[in-house]
Amino acid sequence: MSAVEIWITIVAMTVITVATRTVMLVFGDRIPLPERVQHALRFAPACALSALIAPELLTEQGAWAISLANAKLVGGAVAIAVMLATRSMMATMGIGMAAYFVVRHFV
Repeated sequence: MSAVEIWITIVAMTVITVATRTVMLVFGDRIPLPERVQHALRFAPACALSALIAPELLTEQGAWAISLANAKLVGGAVAIAVMLATRSMMATMGIGMAAYFVVRHFV
């Protein structure tokens, strides 16, 4: 691609991104969303976070790594268990990172 094509692509992507993100801000009060859609949108942040984190925990160097030797997977599983048990963000981060450290350096 030439430099002009790259800049045209960047500008076009910027315009499309701004347009799609501002539609709800500009027309949000005029376009009522059905109750079912509003209910589904409540789960969007959790789905997006899961989609970002799961591949990182389940793979190493582009290949599936579902075993106890995968330090990221063990640390993530421990962090999930701690969060479900305590509901403490600090405990989750501390104990999850400690589990990751132990598995990475001693197993």
